[in-house]
Amino acid sequence: MAPLPLPLPVAVPALAAAAAYINAKSLFSYDLGLLSSLVPTVTRMAWWTNRGRLNFFYRLEDLATSKSSENRVFLRFEDRTYTYAQAYDTVLRYANWLKERRGIRKGEMVALDFQNTDTFIFLLFALWSLGAVPALINYNLTGKPLAHCVKRATARLVLIDPVVAENVGEDVRSELSQVTFEVVTPELESQMLSHEPTRPPDDVRNDATGNSMGILIYTSGTTGLPKAAIVSWSKIAVVGGFTARWAGTTKNDVFYTAMPLYHSTAMLLGFAHTLSVGATFAMSRKFSTSGFWDDVRKHGANIIQYVGETCRYLLSAPTRTDPATGENLDRKHKVRLAFGNGLRPDVWNQFKERFGIETIAEFYGATEGSFATWNLSRNDYSMGAIGRSGALYNLVLGRTVAIAEVDHETELPYRDPKTGLCRRTPRGEPGELLFRLPPKDVESRFQGYYGDEEATSKKIMRDVFSKGDAWFRTGDVVRRDGENRVFFNDRIGDTFRWKSENVSTAEVAQVVGLHPGVLEANVYGVELPRHEGRAGCAAVVFKPAALAAGGVLPSEETLGTLAKHVRAGLPRYALPLFLRVVKAGDLQTTGTNKQQKTSLRSEGVEPGRTGSDAVFWLRGDAYVPFGPEDWKALQGGRVKL
Repeated sequence: MAPLPLPLPVAVPALAAAAAYINAKSLFSYDLGLLSSLVPTVTRMAWWTNRGRLNFFYRLEDLATSKSSENRVFLRFEDRTYTYAQAYDTVLRYANWLKERRGIRKGEMVALDFQNTDTFIFLLFALWSLGAVPALINYNLTGKPLAHCVKRATARLVLIDPVVAENVGEDVRSELSQVTFEVVTPELESQMLSHEPTRPPDDVRNDATGNSMGILIYTSGTTGLPKAAIVSWSKIAVVGGFTARWAGTTKNDVFYTAMPLYHSTAMLLGFAHTLSVGATFAMSRKFSTSGFWDDVRKHGANIIQYVGETCRYLLSAPTRTDPATGENLDRKHKVRLAFGNGLRPDVWNQFKERFGIETIAEFYGATEGSFATWNLSRNDYSMGAIGRSGALYNLVLGRTVAIAEVDHETELPYRDPKTGLCRRTPRGEPGELLFRLPPKDVESRFQGYYGDEEATSKKIMRDVFSKGDAWFRTGDVVRRDGENRVFFNDRIGDTFRWKSENVSTAEVAQVVGLHPGVLEANVYGVELPRHEGRAGCAAVVFKPAALAAGGVLPSEETLGTLAKHVRAGLPRYALPLFLRVVKAGDLQTTGTNKQQKTSLRSEGVEPGRTGSDAVFWLRGDAYVPFGPEDWKALQGGRVKL
C-alpha cells in the first residue's frame, strides 16, 4: 500500500522545521549574507577604478554635491556638527592652503600626528584631494620611535595636533632637521579657512588603482620600532564597503568610535565603513570610561565601536543614574550593534545584557593582512568567536584561509621533514592562521611595509602546503571547531597586546637595559585577572651596585629611577608594569644564548608561581612590592591597570 501523503497543515511546518535545521547546520543564510556583502563591494570598487574615482575624496564629493545628501550630517565631534557639504567646502580650503602655502603635490607623503578631531578628518581628505598620502602617526609616540615613523614615511611635513605637540621634543626635531613640524593651532586653521574652496584637478588623483597606497598606518613588530603598513585603496574600499553591508548600516545610522583613527580598526572599519554608505560618523578625542555613554547619547549613535578592553572598562564602571529622575542610564541609548574585535567570552554576554546590546559584530584582521574573519552574533551560539562560516562560504572562499600546525621552538609553521611542507591542523587544534596569496602577484593582495623589504618578506611564506604556493603569516594562533567557529588562541612570538596596542618586547627590553642599574632584562607579556591582553613584565638581573643591603633586592633608589627611566623612554601602553627580580645566571637561555620566555610567560606574576623571585609592580613614581593581597585585588576587580 502506498504511504498516505501528509496533510498540508502537518507537512508545511515539518518542511519549515527541516529547512530551518539544515540552514542552522550549514549556516546557509549567514554565508549568503557574507557573500552578498562582498560581491557588490568588489563590483563597485571595479566600477570606481574604471571611472578614475577610487580615491575616497570622491566619496565625500559625491555625497556633498548630491541634493539628496548634501545637507545630511556627516561628522559629529564634541559639540560641533558638519554636513557633507560643509565638510567638503572646508576640505577644499585646507587643500588649497596645503598646495599653495606648503607646496604639497601628488604622491607626496604627509604625516598627521593627531588625536581624533574634526581637523584631522579635514586634513585627511585635503591630502587625498591632492593625490598625497597621509601617514597616520600614533600620537603617543615620542623620541626615537616617533623620529623613525617620520623617516620611514619620507615626509617633509608633519602636521601636529596642539594637544600632543609636547610629544614632539627637540630630540626629534634636531634629528629631523630637514622636516617641517607644524602645529595646527586655531590661528593656523583660520588661515586655512580663509583660502578659496578651489577643487584640485582630477589628474592629481584619478589614476589610483587597487594597489595604489591610500594611507600609511604603523604597526608594531618584533624589531622594536613601528612598521609602516601600506594600506591600499582596494583595502579601504573593500573593508569599508563590505563591513557596511555586512552590518546592515544605512545612511540613517550614526556610527560612534572612541578608538584612535591612526589605527585601521577605527579608520577602515569605522570611518571608511560610514563613508561607504553616506551615514554619520561621530567620534571622541580618545576613550573615556566615564564619558563614553554620555557621548553615545549626545550623538544619537546606534552603532558603537570597541576593542576588548573597552567593553571591560565600561563594565567595570558603576551604574549611572539620571540625577533628576533616578533612571538607570545603562540602557538609555539607541545602540543596536557593537562592532569591533577582542571581546572575550567572559565579557561578551555581560556587556550585552547590562547595556542592552542586541548584536555583536566581532572580526579578526590585521592592518597589513590580506583577509579577515567575521562573526555577526545575536545569540550564544557564536559567543567569543572571531569568525564563523558555513559550507557555501567555505566552498567559495574556504581555500583562501588555512590553520597550520606551529613549531613552538622556531615559532614558525611546522614543516614535515620528509616533504618540507606544512600541515593543516585538525578541527579543534590550535595553529597559525594563514591567508592565501596569489604566488605570481603577491602585491595584489599584500602590499607589505613601506621601505622595508625585509619585514615584508617575513610575512610571506612559500611552498607551504604545495610547491609554488604563497601565504600571508598572521602570527596568531587560532582554532576552528566542528561548527566552523574560529576562536583566538594566542599570539606567536614576542609581541604582546596591551591597551589595544602591539608591544614589542625587544623595544621594551632595550629601554630597560639602558638603565645604569640593569645588567640583563627579558621582557614578555603576562595575563592578569579581569584584564584584556597581556601586561608587560620584565625579568631583570640587576647589577650589584643597584641592590640594597644584603645584595638580593634592588634598592628603593633603583626602583624609583627605573620607573622614571621607563616612563621617559616608552609610550604609556608599553611600560613594563611588573618586574621579576632574577639572580645572575638564572635567566633561561637556549644553546645559542637566546632568551627563553615560555616558562616566564606561563608562570606570570601570581604569587606562589614565581619561585624565590620577588615581584614588583609600577605604582605611581616607583616599583613597589607585589604580593598576595595585590593579586586578590586584581582578581576582585578592585585594581585596573
